[in-house]
Amino acid sequence: MSYILAITPIIVILVLMVVLRWGGQKAGPTAWFVGIVIAALAFGLNWQVFWVSQIRGILLSLYLLVMLWPALLMYNLVNQVGGIRAMAEGLQRMISDRGMLLITLAWCFSGILEGLAGFGIPVAIISPMLVSLGVPALTAVAAAAIGHSWAVTFGGMGVVYSTLLSVSHIDPQFLNQPAAIMLGIACLATGIATAGVLGQGRSWPKVIVLGLVVSAVQYGLIQVGLSPLAALGAGLTGVLVAILFGYRKGDQSANTVDKKALRIALLAYGFLTLVLTILALPGPIRSALSGFFWQMQFPEMLTSTGFFTPAGLGPSFSLFLHPGSAILLVALGTYALLRLSNHCERGAFGSAAKATWNSAAPATVGVLFTVGLATLMEACGMTQLLAEGVCLVLQGFYPIASPLIGVLGAFATGSNNNSNVLFASLQRTVAELLGLAPAWLVAAQTTGGALGSMIAPPKIIVGCSTV
Repeated sequence: MSYILAITPIIVILVLMVVLRWGGQKAGPTAWFVGIVIAALAFGLNWQVFWVSQIRGILLSLYLLVMLWPALLMYNLVNQVGGIRAMAEGLQRMISDRGMLLITLAWCFSGILEGLAGFGIPVAIISPMLVSLGVPALTAVAAAAIGHSWAVTFGGMGVVYSTLLSVSHIDPQFLNQPAAIMLGIACLATGIATAGVLGQGRSWPKVIVLGLVVSAVQYGLIQVGLSPLAALGAGLTGVLVAILFGYRKGDQSANTVDKKALRIALLAYGFLTLVLTILALPGPIRSALSGFFWQMQFPEMLTSTGFFTPAGLGPSFSLFLHPGSAILLVALGTYALLRLSNHCERGAFGSAAKATWNSAAPATVGVLFTVGLATLMEACGMTQLLAEGVCLVLQGFYPIASPLIGVLGAFATGSNNNSNVLFASLQRTVAELLGLAPAWLVAAQTTGGALGSMIAPPKIIVGCSTV
C-alpha cells in the first residue's frame, strides 16, 4: 500500500496530462496538492519538512527560470526582425542538394533553434519550412520532431541540463561524460531516422559523417564546461559541415536573404557565445567574478515517521557567472542595437515581451509546482520508497528500463525538463541501491527524456498547427 501511495502523485500528473490533456500549469498544482495530502496522511509530513522542501524547490526552479525567460526574450527580439528566417533562407541558398537541405533543416538547424530557445520552437518553425520545400505536412512535423530531439537536454541555453544537475545532486564532472556519450549516440540515431522519414535514406554516409562531427563538438563543449552552448554549437557545426560538403551554389531562385536581419542574428548570438565562453573558461575574469554569489543553507529535516534528511546547501546563484545574467544583458543590448539602427519599432520590445510571457508563463507555473512536488516527495522518503520498490521488481534488469522511464516522463509531461524533475532523483537512488554508477543512469534518464520529447503531445500539436 505504501508503494501505491508513494507513486500516486506521479500517476495523477501522468493521467491529467495524457488522458485529460491538461497543461503543466494545471496538472502541476493538482499533483502537488495530492502529494501534500498523501505525504501528510501516510509519510509524516510536518510543517518544517514542508517549508524547507518547498523553499528548496522554489530556489531550484528560479535557477532554471532566470535562464528560460531571458533566452526566450532574446529569441523573440531576433525573430521579430526576421533574423531566424534569414538564417534559414541563407542556408537554403547555400545548399543546392534538396535532400541534404531537408536533412540539415530538420536535424542540424533545428538543433540550433533548440539550443537558442527550446520549448517546442524548433518543431513550430521547421515544420512549415519543410512544407514550403514540398514536404508533406505530416512528414514535415515528424521529421522536425525527430530531428530536434537530440538537442533537447542542452536546449534553451542549457536550461534542462542545469535542472538535471540541480535535482540529481550529481557533480558536473561526473555527469558530463556519460551524458555527452549517450546523447551523442542519440544524435547519430536521430540523424539517420530523420533522413529516413524524409525519404533521403541514400544520404546515410553523409549523415553518419555529420552525426559524428556534431556529436564530437557537443561532447567537447560539454567537457570544457560550456553546456549552455552545446546544442547551439553542435547544430551550427553540423550546418557548416553540410555546406562544406560542396553545396555552395545554392538555389538561386530562392527568396533574397535579408542580409541586415541575418547580420543582426549572427551578431547577437555570436556575441552571446563569446560572453558565455569567457565566463565559463578558467581565467582571471571568471576568478574575479566568482566571489559574487549567494547560497542558502538548509537545516536538517525529520518527518513524523522518522525519515531523516541531513542539512545541506541549495543552488548557488552567481550574480555575474549565471548564464541567465549574460543572456539578459545580451538580449537588452540586442534591443538597444535594433533601436539605434532603426531595425525595429518602438513597441518591438513590448511585442517580444508579450510573446515571451505567452510561452514562459505557463511553463513557469508547471515548473514551480512540479519541482515542488519532486522536492516534497524526496524530503518525505517517497522517492526512496519508490526506488526500493523498483529495485525489488527489476533488480539487475533496471538499467535496460532506465531510459524508458525518461521517455515516459517526457511523453506524459510534455518536456524532458519535467521528466528529469520527476525521475532524476529516483534514478540516482536506484543506482545507489543497486551498486551502479548514478551518473550513467541519470544520463540514461535525460537521454530517454530527450528522445521522448519527439512524441510529446504538446510539441506534436504545435507542429501540426503551424502546417
